[in-house]
Amino acid sequence: MSALTRQIFLPVRDYDLAATLASGQAFRWQARDGGWEGIIGPHWVRLQTRDGGIFAETAAPVADWTWLKNYLQTEADLGAVLKAFPDDEPMHAAVTHCRGLRLLRQDPWECLASFILSSTKQIVQIQQIVALLCERFGERVTTPPGRAAAFSFPDCAALALRSERELRDCRMGFRAPNLLRAAQMVARREIDLARLHTLSVAAARHELVRLPGVGPKIANCVLLFASGFQSAFPVDVWVMKALRELYFPRRRVGEKRIHQFAATHFGPHAGYAQQYLFHYMRTKK
Repeated sequence: MSALTRQIFLPVRDYDLAATLASGQAFRWQARDGGWEGIIGPHWVRLQTRDGGIFAETAAPVADWTWLKNYLQTEADLGAVLKAFPDDEPMHAAVTHCRGLRLLRQDPWECLASFILSSTKQIVQIQQIVALLCERFGERVTTPPGRAAAFSFPDCAALALRSERELRDCRMGFRAPNLLRAAQMVARREIDLARLHTLSVAAARHELVRLPGVGPKIANCVLLFASGFQSAFPVDVWVMKALRELYFPRRRVGEKRIHQFAATHFGPHAGYAQQYLFHYMRTKK
């Protein structure tokens, strides 16, 4: 049996915590005192970059740290992923600017619900809505002395029992009925999120778009950030901007043509490439 500990060092090279945690994949991380603090499942976690890896601290003792390694994907071969990217100037620029950015592997329900709430919202606003939702309907988690109270992300069964008005009180507006209906469908196993990774990417996407408020973009976010489909390619306004400006400059190209280009140009790790382009366009000067 593993010893209970509150700290672990995860050896990993080429891992940019700031780029990874602030690149619009997840919405529960805050930069604080040279590190990053957030909630993963029932765990309050603090992460810091150290020479040769990531130093992690939890408030409550942990026996098995597999959940953190899986979430951070510290054992993924980033070098192999980057080598598979297209050999073109836009990707070279994005990788140079964002090198060390990783894909997280999140809980499917939290990822799905968060992106349902993301519709037409900026990252800071999504963070605020998610924080309020967790505070009102999540379970309190152990935090270090001196830290504010923190809460887990409410599971689908808990939200399925709430009213639309209660959800609207979390400032999510028109997204409330979509989140409520999605929670009810997932709680009843009409959509089995845990099974998605066993399907083809097309079949998994087909399942997700059955949910209210879930179109191809949100479905691809869940497939990429939670279910491990690295070929899933979410296209939002930033990615569309990146594709137009970087690959079709000074040309009038329709969205259908751009989607066709994205589906064929970026290879087996297209979703990874998308995240680099997304973060590059948001943060480059």
